[in-house]
Amino acid sequence: MSIDPKVIAAKVEEVTAPVLANLGYDLIERELVFESGRWVLRLYIDKEGGVTVSDCERASRGIEDMLAVEEIVPAHYVLEVSSPGIFRPLRRKADFEKYVGARMKIRTIEPIDGRSNFKGVLERLEGDTLMMIIDGTRYCVPLDALDKARLEPEDILPKSKTN
Repeated sequence: MSIDPKVIAAKVEEVTAPVLANLGYDLIERELVFESGRWVLRLYIDKEGGVTVSDCERASRGIEDMLAVEEIVPAHYVLEVSSPGIFRPLRRKADFEKYVGARMKIRTIEPIDGRSNFKGVLERLEGDTLMMIIDGTRYCVPLDALDKARLEPEDILPKSKTN
């Protein structure tokens, strides 16, 4: 049995996003990963005012039976529903529009200007291209070139102590 995690994750989004929206949640990200000898289906949800543990439980109960009936994941898996957290995944154009001016870390499918990993400030969005400033240099990264992206809040990273 062959499993393509990206294809399955896209199908999971197609089926669950409307159900989650009816429950009052926005599906931020979805991923199917093989970890510690098992498949894990992770869904990150959000809502105005933030997500609580009760919200995650409610969302999980709202979709788990449907996922089982639809048999979207062709293997045994564990369903995890959580908030996007401070290292919020970014995927849709609207995600990037919302976080213009924020620090983020992105990885591209193929190298752009000799690099695949970018960590800097999103200066602006021009059409479907991210304009990022990294160490004073502007990089142009097309949205369709992204593999992964997430916020990288600078102020929450550990600071070195001076004695």
